Amino acid sequence: MALTGNRTFVGFGFGAIQAGLFLYEGAGAGTFGRLVCAEIQADRIARVRAAGGLFTVNIAHADHIERAQVGPVELLDPNDPEDRAALIAALAAADEAATALPSVAGYANIAPIVAAGLAAKQDAAGPPLLVYCAENTPQAADILAEHVRRALPPETPPSPMDDACFVDTVIAKMSGLAPAADGLAPIAPGDPAAFLVEAFNRILTGPRCPDADRHSRFTRGIPVFAEKPDLVPFEAAKLYCHNAGHATAAYLAQVAGLTTMDQLTMRPDLRTLVRQAMVDEAGAALVHRYAGVDPLFTPAAMAAYADDLIARMVNPFLRDGVARVARDPARKLGWDD
Repeated sequence: MALTGNRTFVGFGFGAIQAGLFLYEGAGAGTFGRLVCAEIQADRIARVRAAGGLFTVNIAHADHIERAQVGPVELLDPNDPEDRAALIAALAAADEAATALPSVAGYANIAPIVAAGLAAKQDAAGPPLLVYCAENTPQAADILAEHVRRALPPETPPSPMDDACFVDTVIAKMSGLAPAADGLAPIAPGDPAAFLVEAFNRILTGPRCPDADRHSRFTRGIPVFAEKPDLVPFEAAKLYCHNAGHATAAYLAQVAGLTTMDQLTMRPDLRTLVRQAMVDEAGAALVHRYAGVDPLFTPAAMAAYADDLIARMVNPFLRDGVARVARDPARKLGWDD
């Protein structure tokens, strides 16, 4: 993937979603000429740098695994003073950024860097920055914006924040790290891990911040993303149908003694139970609550949504383990998760 555009993208967290979604789609869009990503694992940074900034993503389709080489990407360690300065300079020139951290708890660590980048952007008259927040937490964008606002020096005027628009996302793309074995290509030569993501890329984002004339100066260079005026209904569908259905499938598989999610293809009785939970319970409630908001929230569309999810959950090329999906039930079933 040659980078042929003139835009700059900056990511935070070099995990499967950042690599297999934002960087992959950004590299293929033809709009970016520079990809930068903050990462703290020194060994991984060294391996990708040794490969000329190129990394590999394994993409699970319904009938095969595709290997895609992506880059070049500049991996920068924010704990290294020189890399941190380079990261701030990249943000000053960036048009888009994405945070894909383990949780919103990581915002406290990156907020000072984003704040410094916005201040530098103002000084250099850089382009406005659209920031995607991909931490799977409602109102993540508001949380990050508040962290960044607090990280600005007290004497700083509020105008640096005017150059940033933080948007939430609904990312229903199944992904993760897997051992670089059994035909999976490593992230970079010598890395023991592989990025493994599904081919699905229908990602939803919140609306871009409007100007006074109701247009937005914040532009998107990744065309596959779909912008919605209100993400709340889709966040609910992701949580109560997708996430809950995935967990339900794993719990039933675990009780049945299955070890991989694709083994559910041999248990139509369990798949029927999962579908009933997704369509007749969660789906019916979602349709009742959000009818008229979007074509998704009709009985037929919600059933099709669930059927697509179930087919993707049991994709053998994702190599998803039951133990992984079923892990940490106390957190997943908690009221505050």
